[in-house]
Amino acid sequence: MTCSILVGGAWGDEGKGKCITYLCDNDKPSIIARAGVGPNAGHSVEFNGEKYGLRLTPSGFVHTGAKLMIGAGVLVNPDVLYKEFDDLAKYNVKERMTIDPRCAIITEEHMKRDQASEYLSKKIGSTGSGCGPANSDRVLRTIGLAKDVPELEEYIGDVSVSINEAIDEGEDVFIEGSQGFALSLYYGSYPYVTSKDTTASTFAADVGVGPTKVDEVINVFKSYISRVGEGPFPTEMTQEEAESKGLEEYGVVTGRRRRIGYFDMDLAKESCRINGATQIALTCVDKLYPDCARTQDINDLSAETKAFIEDIQSQTGVPVTIISTGPDLKDTIDLRKELL
Repeated sequence: MTCSILVGGAWGDEGKGKCITYLCDNDKPSIIARAGVGPNAGHSVEFNGEKYGLRLTPSGFVHTGAKLMIGAGVLVNPDVLYKEFDDLAKYNVKERMTIDPRCAIITEEHMKRDQASEYLSKKIGSTGSGCGPANSDRVLRTIGLAKDVPELEEYIGDVSVSINEAIDEGEDVFIEGSQGFALSLYYGSYPYVTSKDTTASTFAADVGVGPTKVDEVINVFKSYISRVGEGPFPTEMTQEEAESKGLEEYGVVTGRRRRIGYFDMDLAKESCRINGATQIALTCVDKLYPDCARTQDINDLSAETKAFIEDIQSQTGVPVTIISTGPDLKDTIDLRKELL
């Protein structure tokens, strides 16, 4: 039984939602816990022909036998959460959710400060969701916590206790991080970063798990790379070139057009090193190599695709164990058994 953390390898938008959905639907963990910043990051989930854009609910909600949790390090906007409860009613998300009492609460005032800041909105490219001002207030120790919000009382529970007890009892636990490594307040392209660290170590701390309890760190990379907002982008291509390659994309939360670039091997190596990655999940292989669309057997991949994957493994020193070749869960090559 394992405790696994999934982390975005670059600037977000790596396809974490698809990976999380696949892994949780396939592996059936007892607990799926959300780590990361808060509702400024969106995960796209496509399941049974329906699409969802999630900002707080763990993307592994499709595994209806799992308890869903939001760790103490995650900022919570109750309005966003209630909407997702309604949108996901048929999955009984509301009944399965636990929110740590130490989660900080985003208010309307935080969002107004975020949106009114020309520095954040124009220079940094903030989503306007209030996360930066909320984390600032948390540092100043003035923000309100979930335990003080009466409307959240029925969902409050100690996430750290629940997760550690599950691990000690030999159950599988899945921790899903948001955004991406290159947006880390410490290791990202400062100042064009988010308002806290976004590495696997912090995701563990977000849900109250010590490093000795973590077994696997799955680093997710897209076969090309994308970024929303401002900041350096060494491998960026022109929008015209992106369009010609069929790589046009838009952000889940903001709807803003994403900047597109070629796979950045230097960034991948740094991301794997600092996150302590034990596995790599590679997504959107079908968009870079259309002839591999919906392939479910690695032997059916083209020689060019295989060479690309082997190069990533060779240079990062981390095995590529999950290869996504399309939006459906079945469009996945799972090589994890080969590690056993």
